[in-house]
Amino acid sequence: MKLSIVIPAYNEAATIQTILNRVSTVELFGDVEKELIVVNDCSGDATEENIMAWKAQHPTVNLQYKKHLINQGKGAALHTGIAAATGDYVIIQDADLEYDPREYNLLLQPVLEGYADVVYGSRFLGGKAHRILFFWHSRGNKLLTFFSNMMTGLNLSDMETCYKMFRRDIIQGLQLQEKRFGFEPEVTAKVARVKGVRIYEVGISYYGRTYEEGKKIGWRDGFRAIWCILKYKFV
Repeated sequence: MKLSIVIPAYNEAATIQTILNRVSTVELFGDVEKELIVVNDCSGDATEENIMAWKAQHPTVNLQYKKHLINQGKGAALHTGIAAATGDYVIIQDADLEYDPREYNLLLQPVLEGYADVVYGSRFLGGKAHRILFFWHSRGNKLLTFFSNMMTGLNLSDMETCYKMFRRDIIQGLQLQEKRFGFEPEVTAKVARVKGVRIYEVGISYYGRTYEEGKKIGWRDGFRAIWCILKYKFV
């Protein structure tokens, strides 16, 4: 079995090599192999140079590098990475160190035990570590999740989480359109409609960063998410 790890990167020169080190060294249950797919969304800093330097220093790591010539957004980068995936399952990994790759095994467990086709990593379940930041972000995330659940009939606790693991044929079979942060509600709405799909959720930790440290999502993205929840309910 192979896990494709899609890493969108936009101006992540400061952290990209660290996250590649963490992803490449994590040991997965059941001798699951790893395929790293890094998508550089036309970064204006040294992201590309740092990726290529790391790749040259780690020639045995299975790493695909994709590059957008025009900045298109996180969702577009994910579309590129998902299309290139060859693993049995696909997981999304941000390059900003907010999520811990050692927890891939938490998401893999229901997959390997034959229970799940899709697994979400929830920041609001269990006793994992959480950095304390942004009251309104937390409230907003829970509100968006509640609204999404109303439209999809699911009972997720964290629709906006980065950590989503999909069976590859399912995620590649979706017609995804959102090029920015609307990816999360869109993919949730569309995967919920896949006949017979088994969706699970596990608790994960979260090491959030501040805007000064490079956080990019803002209140406008929240309004876009609301629009996407409605749009993909009826379209």
